[in-house]
Amino acid sequence: MKSVELFTGAGGLAMGTTQAGFHHQALVEYDKYSCNTIRSNQQRGIRLINDWCVYQMNVVDFDFSVISEKIDLLAGGPPCQPFSIGGKHSAYLDKRDMFPEFFRALRELRPKAFVIENVRGLLRQNFTEYFQYIILQLTYPEILPQSHQSWFEHLKQLEHHHSTSKESGFSYNVSYKLINAADYGVPQKRERVFIVGFCDYLDINWSWTEPTHTEEALIWQKWVTGEYWERHQIDKTRRPEVPEKIRTHLQQRGANLFGSMTAPWHTVRDAIFDLPSPENNQAARQILNHVYNPGARSYPGHTGSPLDEPAKTLKAGVHGVPGGENMLALPDGQVRYFTVREAARLQTFPDEYYFPNAWGESMRQLGNAVPVKLAYIIAGSIYEHLQRVNNLC
Repeated sequence: MKSVELFTGAGGLAMGTTQAGFHHQALVEYDKYSCNTIRSNQQRGIRLINDWCVYQMNVVDFDFSVISEKIDLLAGGPPCQPFSIGGKHSAYLDKRDMFPEFFRALRELRPKAFVIENVRGLLRQNFTEYFQYIILQLTYPEILPQSHQSWFEHLKQLEHHHSTSKESGFSYNVSYKLINAADYGVPQKRERVFIVGFCDYLDINWSWTEPTHTEEALIWQKWVTGEYWERHQIDKTRRPEVPEKIRTHLQQRGANLFGSMTAPWHTVRDAIFDLPSPENNQAARQILNHVYNPGARSYPGHTGSPLDEPAKTLKAGVHGVPGGENMLALPDGQVRYFTVREAARLQTFPDEYYFPNAWGESMRQLGNAVPVKLAYIIAGSIYEHLQRVNNLC
């Protein structure tokens, strides 16, 4: 199946959709460093991305008429800074709001389906009306605003059409969900909004994939069976005490917890257990991007990610990388920055994928990326439903 991706970044979403079976006809990314990361990996012969056609340019200037193939999937993560909790929260007043360009791509490409990823701040209460505008414009991409209309006036027009019109023209069935990547086996507590749409005429009955991993299962394996510690060869003398709130939780819900258990959340230790310590270690230097970065320190609000929990959300930062969040908190109280390779593991990039830039730039790209595994799960479900329709035609 054919696809186009906008705002590609370092390629996390694109890699997941490729694994799911989509073949990108174009990937559009403005940032030269992110494009350099993709091209460096193409030069290194990474098979998964060898046929990617990357356009280093602003999406505003991209001419969709160069896409000659019928597109099955349009994917992308419009810049999140206008809606990020860590940003200025300017939304539609922020010149970096690129949702209008995604609307344009829908109108011109008419893909069978689309998927968008963005920060959870998109669901903030003060963005409610603009988020509703986004959903309705995605639903009816061909209902254009008049030259004199503000987005708010256009929202009222879309709402009226949605509630009164039986003839919707070219439209999409749209749904959205706030997803925690940890619930799907990603070793990171990363909450992001995903928006998925299918062409209305396809009459596809699609639903979100149910979570496969839970915190409760991790609690059970750590504090009841001990399976987690045994898997990592941590003997009983070196295991931490059961936290009081966990002890109370188990006393209250123990039987029910076991009965509803799925796979456990993956932790930082699960993700990096086989990587040698990067500090003063010759073996670490043989691993791509596994380079020690000194200077980490803990301070209020920036305490790092505990080794035996899923990592906190990796962040790109508004004014540079907030290193206190992108660091590891060891059981003995010490902290250190994640290496780029460790951060890539937390974002489920394959170990062969190389980040050629300095630590700060690489962490920015990783902080902006969609976890590859989560992208694959969502895109795989979309692919499966489109394939069923194709087989019926």
